[in-house]
Amino acid sequence: MSYAVANLLLTVIDLYWWVVIVSVILSWLVAFDVLNTRSQAAQTIWRAVDTLTEPLLRPIRSVLPAVGGLDISPLILLLGLQFLRDVVARTLVYG
Repeated sequence: MSYAVANLLLTVIDLYWWVVIVSVILSWLVAFDVLNTRSQAAQTIWRAVDTLTEPLLRPIRSVLPAVGGLDISPLILLLGLQFLRDVVARTLVYG
């Protein structure tokens, strides 16, 4: 794998990692009624983040039940992204 492609993949993985973090924080803000979901700006941000994260979180949620009422699927996704990042980085160094 060329350096440029591997570097691009690492950047995309890092950016997606932050999108998942933002999704978790937004869900907490909505759950604790800190974020006004009737606001047009909040709805737009929520929809964009949800559109980006839900396709990968949905299959994890279907396999993994909620633990004590907590959704740990973002944690599993973050661990998977870190694993993928390590594989790409390792390929970059040794490949």
